[in-house]
Amino acid sequence: MDTPPTVMGIVNVTPDSFSDGGRAAAADDAVAQARTQIAAGAGIVDIGGESTRPGAKEVPLEEEWRRIAPVLERLMAEAAPVSVDTRKAEIMRRAIALGVPVINDVSALTFDPDSVGVVAESSAEVVLMHARGLPETMQDNPTYDDVADEVLSYLEERIGVCEAAGIDRARIIADPGIGFGKSFRHNLLLFAALPRFRELGVHILVGASRKGFVGWLSGVEQADQRLGGSIGAALAAVQNGADILRVHDVAETVQAITVYRAAMRGQADDAAG
Repeated sequence: MDTPPTVMGIVNVTPDSFSDGGRAAAADDAVAQARTQIAAGAGIVDIGGESTRPGAKEVPLEEEWRRIAPVLERLMAEAAPVSVDTRKAEIMRRAIALGVPVINDVSALTFDPDSVGVVAESSAEVVLMHARGLPETMQDNPTYDDVADEVLSYLEERIGVCEAAGIDRARIIADPGIGFGKSFRHNLLLFAALPRFRELGVHILVGASRKGFVGWLSGVEQADQRLGGSIGAALAAVQNGADILRVHDVAETVQAITVYRAAMRGQADDAAG
């Protein structure tokens, strides 16, 4: 609890993301959303041009780049803290050439065989996420013998592959992949097991904002109405050791974490007074 978690804001430059599709599909709107999130306390904003919601289909490479390139160019010109959410090596290569310092890959650099090499040749950090299957099919009855053990083993294996390719462990962030090829109960088991993920020796990212299990637990069907439940998930992730929280509602999450940490420690940060 000594170091506050980093809040990663979500900027979906897509027409079909699960909770906010279309709201930042235009470059001007996406840039404005990123600026607002940074002003609200986001330590990084995650820019994506391809939805990976359950059932989403792959977006052609050039279309994905057309969506995000003007956003990245403008934000990097402002030295904004940016990551790129992509599965494609060529998108990674172009983003890194613009100076983007973090690659966030929901496939843990497995979707595109060139991805590991692209990251290895750069100084970028990389988020390796666990997912069972592709977005089109990942929620079709996912099964595990022990979800925490299997996700941990997978992430350790992917970290090993990256290290062997020349990506230092200090550049790697692990994400258990809440909602990616997991049932609602699997997600809860992963939350309870988060302290075990410290065994990986890397920073841990949790992205639970507005996801289906939040709606399942709270009875809120509409994704963009799940703020309270999403904050509850964020605080549970902080309690269990998450270093980075990927969220839609940055200002509210930052506020909640500030109060939570002060209450747990019985002491306010200097910046809070």
